[in-house]
Amino acid sequence: METIRFFSDGENRLDKQIAESSELTRSAAVRLIERGLVTADGKTAGKKDVPKLGAEIVITLPEPEAVDILPENIPLEIVYEDDDVLVVNKPKGMVVHPAAGHYSGTLVNALMFHCGERLSGINGEIRPGIVHRIDKDTSGLLMIAKNDAAHLALSEQIKAHSFTREYSAVVCGSIKEDGTVNAPIGRHKTDRKKMCVTLENSREAITHYSVVKNYAGYTHLNVRLETGRTHQIRVHLSYIGHAVAGDEVYGNGKPKWLCGQCLHARKIGFVHPRTGENMEFDSELPEYFVKFLKSIE
Repeated sequence: METIRFFSDGENRLDKQIAESSELTRSAAVRLIERGLVTADGKTAGKKDVPKLGAEIVITLPEPEAVDILPENIPLEIVYEDDDVLVVNKPKGMVVHPAAGHYSGTLVNALMFHCGERLSGINGEIRPGIVHRIDKDTSGLLMIAKNDAAHLALSEQIKAHSFTREYSAVVCGSIKEDGTVNAPIGRHKTDRKKMCVTLENSREAITHYSVVKNYAGYTHLNVRLETGRTHQIRVHLSYIGHAVAGDEVYGNGKPKWLCGQCLHARKIGFVHPRTGENMEFDSELPEYFVKFLKSIE
């Protein structure tokens, strides 16, 4: 079983600490505590307990309930494929893997139809082959692993920051100079579906950006990820006052021409896990992106 570990802050109730130190909601934390799946320094804990400062909190996550993820004959734009890896160009609006409310029509459903059982199993039945993700309303290139060895090798490249991921983005406001955002990202305290720049229970996050062109009220950027945190580009650009155009979560509403953020995963580069060859793939800007640029000229 999977476990989550952290150390008590010595101040807050256990259920609150769990919600602030993990991706679990407070209600989910309570359910786990009531099932006896949470310990503090090795002893079963209660939801109202305030473990002493530095006590090791261990959460044992139960095995996920079986969900039938069915292959679906959904068209895929395949950029590259061999026996180890698959590079696809995901359209805006497609969810990458099944989750509550999205158990069909996802990229995983399409991959299962296309690849059959030839997908890595490291991420389990819900996310077979998925090495990294992009948001539903972000378009662009995704790497898929077709076996466990390839998955492990690619994941190590991502951890070592040697896996290239570059994006095109249109952001609100005028940016005149290239720059870097180096600010840690963690789960938002009050809205657990959002991420934010914070020093509490966060991880290092670094985003580089360069100016392509300025428009009236907007800037077209190239963005390169050094790290890969959830919603990283959207959080970082919003943090510096230049939210991605159309971002309804981290921005201020959306232009009428857009449905979802104007963000496209334009390039990925990696060392092939079997051959050792340096490989790089580019994706042209999709129609919605080009249309928006024309609308703000």
